[in-house]
Amino acid sequence: MTLLPPTRPRPSPQPFQRFIEFKDIRSGDLGFSRRVSRKVYDGPAGAVLAFASVVSLHEPLLGALLRRGTFGVSRFGRILDIGSGAGQILGHLLKEARPDATVVAADLSHRMLRRARNRLKTKRASFVAADVTRLPFADGSFDCVTCGWVIEHLPDPEPGLREMRRVLRPGGSLLLLATEDTVTGALNSRTWKCRTYNRAELRASCERSGLAWTRQFYLSPVHRLLKIGGIIVEAVRVDEPEAQGEIEEAQQLISL
Repeated sequence: MTLLPPTRPRPSPQPFQRFIEFKDIRSGDLGFSRRVSRKVYDGPAGAVLAFASVVSLHEPLLGALLRRGTFGVSRFGRILDIGSGAGQILGHLLKEARPDATVVAADLSHRMLRRARNRLKTKRASFVAADVTRLPFADGSFDCVTCGWVIEHLPDPEPGLREMRRVLRPGGSLLLLATEDTVTGALNSRTWKCRTYNRAELRASCERSGLAWTRQFYLSPVHRLLKIGGIIVEAVRVDEPEAQGEIEEAQQLISL
């Protein structure tokens, strides 16, 4: 397995970013974060989520990333999409997955699941109401998990990351998308009542949870150049002792 080179920590967010970011999630507990998420996504914001994803180009650009095979979906037989929302990722997964693949969509919000079903009108996917920190699936149930813009709704990402690792088979892949601690990320956090993540800190949290980063993506060359669009990475479930050793070495370099 090839790990990414260590991610060097960036300076802490500037005062302007700290001022505009929605901070309540950081200081709250899981119960508080669940209540906030349900209120946001059950309400008007959730109702316009699909439209907002198209206007922001996140949905079509992510679809292009999957169509190009940059993150090859056809290699997986059992796929779990966590935080399916209005089906922004799910719709592309259904198009790119092989015909015999099992696809499961999970979301905390019953209303968002209903919106996704109505929007996609598919019988290929199963829809399950679930909390990312308490997934109702057996260990090693999936060989791919996708999780788009979900863990920023947790005060601490690791309970969710550990659950994602648990339901992945050994060597299985996670496609993780998260809001980064940039100015644009802080504005998004205010809109969607979530927090942001520092890239190096999130990588360390993944590695402590047994998920090793192998590739980083950007939605387009412009996003790469301007360092916008959030954190998009592929991580794999790690079980082998030698791989754990590589992770520990990378964590030591990150802390230097």
